[in-house]
Amino acid sequence: MSLFGDGLEAAVQKAFTRPAPKSAGAQMRYLVKQLKGTKAVAQMLRVSQRTVERYVKDQIKKPRPDLAARLEREVKARWQPQIRAKARQQAATTGGIVIDTRARIGYTAPIGSTDEDRLRHLTVALPPHHAARLFDAQEAGATDQQLQEIAAEALKEVYFQDGGRRAGQLEEVRFTDIEHLEFDL
Repeated sequence: MSLFGDGLEAAVQKAFTRPAPKSAGAQMRYLVKQLKGTKAVAQMLRVSQRTVERYVKDQIKKPRPDLAARLEREVKARWQPQIRAKARQQAATTGGIVIDTRARIGYTAPIGSTDEDRLRHLTVALPPHHAARLFDAQEAGATDQQLQEIAAEALKEVYFQDGGRRAGQLEEVRFTDIEHLEFDL
């Protein structure tokens, strides 16, 4: 998927109240129950219907690495949807989101300022309206670049401008060469 999309999903998954199924058989049974049939699961995972039935009956225990990755991704995408929605709603209305990143960050400003891009490690708590923008854009199918631009705008407002108390003439924040990115609710 993407760096920002995966990071937002990982933050939401920390809110799960129960762990997702771990074994291949349990994961397959969960997907069969969710999609109401082995045929739909087989099409989604790009395997035969008979293979799905074998996993459900625990006749096959260890999937190929590519199938195991697809299986885990699909289970986590469907696991505890109400808890996931509640966590997103809380972050977007009251809690906000914390971004922890190590990246090359700089800005465009009037002549005479120290606007040089440099590697920075930032841990910044973003207010709820920025979390709402990130989650809304993600649900609307925004690309990683669009999510990166939203995060850069949020860092500009919260970190560089300190909510309007400084750097008022700041024009644009450059947020590139991301080495580490993690979100937390």
